[in-house]
Amino acid sequence: METLGIANEALRSRLMNLYLRLDTFPEVPDMLKRLKAAGLKTVILSNGSPAMLKAAVDSAKLGPLLDAALSVEEVGVYKPRPKVYGLAVDRTGVASSAISFQSSNAWDAYAASAFGMRAVWCNRYGQRPERLPGKPDHEVKSLADLPALLGL
Repeated sequence: METLGIANEALRSRLMNLYLRLDTFPEVPDMLKRLKAAGLKTVILSNGSPAMLKAAVDSAKLGPLLDAALSVEEVGVYKPRPKVYGLAVDRTGVASSAISFQSSNAWDAYAASAFGMRAVWCNRYGQRPERLPGKPDHEVKSLADLPALLGL
C-alpha cells in the first residue's frame, strides 16, 4: 500500500485480517497426509506471528497434519536471516541437509538452500528465478509433486 501511495487504514486492517483466514491450495491437505503417513515431520516456518499462524492453520483445518508452526518471533529476526532457518533445525532435531523446505517465495527457497536445506520452490505462476546465493534443488508448480520428489 505504501508503494502504491494508498493511505487507507480501514483497507489495511481488512487486508491484514484476511491473513487470519487464508485458504489453502487444494492439494495441500492430501500432500500433508501423505507426508505424515510416511512418518515425516511437517512444520511451518514463517515470518508471521504466532497468533496469525494459529488462526491461519485453524481456519484451514491443518492443525492435525502439522507437527509445529514456528514463528520468527522465537529468534527475533525475519527470514532470510540464517538464524530463522536454524530454528527449524533446533526445534525438529533434524539436520539442515535432511530438511525439505518448500516455499512459494523464491527468495525464501534460495535462502533455505544457502542455509543447507533441500529446497523446493513452488513456482505456481512461472516467476523468474532470483539472483541470490543458493539455488532450490527443485522447482514445482504444485505441492502435489512433493511426495514424488521425496520418494513417496
